[in-house]
Amino acid sequence: MTGKVLVTGGASGLGAAVVTAVRKADGEPCVLDLRPPTEDVPYEQCDLADSAAAHSATERIIERMGGVDAVVAAAGVDVPGRLEDVPAQQWERVVRINLFGTAAVIRAALPTLRASHGSVVTVASTLGVKAVSDASAYCASKFGVVGFTRALAAELAGEVGVTLLVPGGMRTAFFDDRAEQYRPGPDVVLNDPDNVAQTVLFAISQPAGCAVRELVVCAAQESSYP
Repeated sequence: MTGKVLVTGGASGLGAAVVTAVRKADGEPCVLDLRPPTEDVPYEQCDLADSAAAHSATERIIERMGGVDAVVAAAGVDVPGRLEDVPAQQWERVVRINLFGTAAVIRAALPTLRASHGSVVTVASTLGVKAVSDASAYCASKFGVVGFTRALAAELAGEVGVTLLVPGGMRTAFFDDRAEQYRPGPDVVLNDPDNVAQTVLFAISQPAGCAVRELVVCAAQESSYP
């Protein structure tokens, strides 16, 4: 049973695919995002770069839902470029959303997740295990998500299921606003976010006592993994 699932970044990309997958599995998704989701589901507007706002929005949506059984932290952004070329405010915003926002939402959700013996799925990246040039903010944030999630899994073992999801590149709008040099080339093969969403369902549907600790999901031709 999928249950009630809070999805950050649920208005687009992987988050939207997770919302659709949860609904198809007869679950009840709800969303935290700057923009409203396309599907008619409970929603709280939230800038995840603001940890206090993220915490408050999480508490509000959980109260509206009467608790949740899972949190999927799918929100993520990137501003590619060399360190000296990316303004500090933009660089730090990437880390705040991807890492601090993830932690803030999970922190706020812990009481209801403990009560429901629920689960958490954090979304890192293949660039959370392999560093590349011109991605220092993104790599810093996603390497942080990897370390955060592994520590959280140890901390919550036996109370809340914790899964680290490491996806490769996906066919989403994630790359749309980038300069041409930072967009996937014509020969790059990207995964379908709907495929990745199915692995999220697998993780949050495990029975009590069974933990899916880490999942790497990418196109078979993914160049950034291993």
